[in-house]
Amino acid sequence: MGSLATGSKKVERWLTDDYPAIRTQADEEDAIIFFLDESTAKSEAHRGRTWGLRGQTPTVRVTGARHRLNLISAVSSEGLLRYKTFTGKLDQWAFIRFLKSLLSSVRKPVIIITDGHPAHRAKSVRQFVEKEPRLLGLHLLPSYSPELNPDELAWSYLKQKLGKVAHRSKENFIRLIRKTMKPLQNSPKTVAGFFRQYHTAYACRY
Repeated sequence: MGSLATGSKKVERWLTDDYPAIRTQADEEDAIIFFLDESTAKSEAHRGRTWGLRGQTPTVRVTGARHRLNLISAVSSEGLLRYKTFTGKLDQWAFIRFLKSLLSSVRKPVIIITDGHPAHRAKSVRQFVEKEPRLLGLHLLPSYSPELNPDELAWSYLKQKLGKVAHRSKENFIRLIRKTMKPLQNSPKTVAGFFRQYHTAYACRY
């Protein structure tokens, strides 16, 4: 594990005490640790320069269409990626549905690490975690420290791909998202690489 410049006592405690304890539990229970996050994909393409007559402002024709799609995903240092798209805001029930889907996709027990989004801290979520025997815990990262979450790099990967193409319809936009995420899901080496960056290497188990 590489050294990190800790910005707060909470981050330092997470790196030296909290996460090592979670990893010990995962080793003892033969569990998979998933880092989870949500994001919104947008179809706003980056525009470059263009040419025009001297003294006249050039007009660039665009469709004016702007598409958005919400996503939730989870990654593990073993190279696993699970994701779903959804419309509307993430609430506790949508979060629980994703957790159920995640659990059904693997055979081993699961430990979740995520941020302090209100949906993650809801009473119904705590009750679900307590009653689900294969979900060994849901832990929150220190506040204002997204760099500690390897799943953030999955969204960076997706948005980099989406930013290179203009999307004329929502259907094409959704199709491109799935076309991007599916190969990533089938590339455990790439996903595992999210755990080998400077701020995420602490969570690399292999």
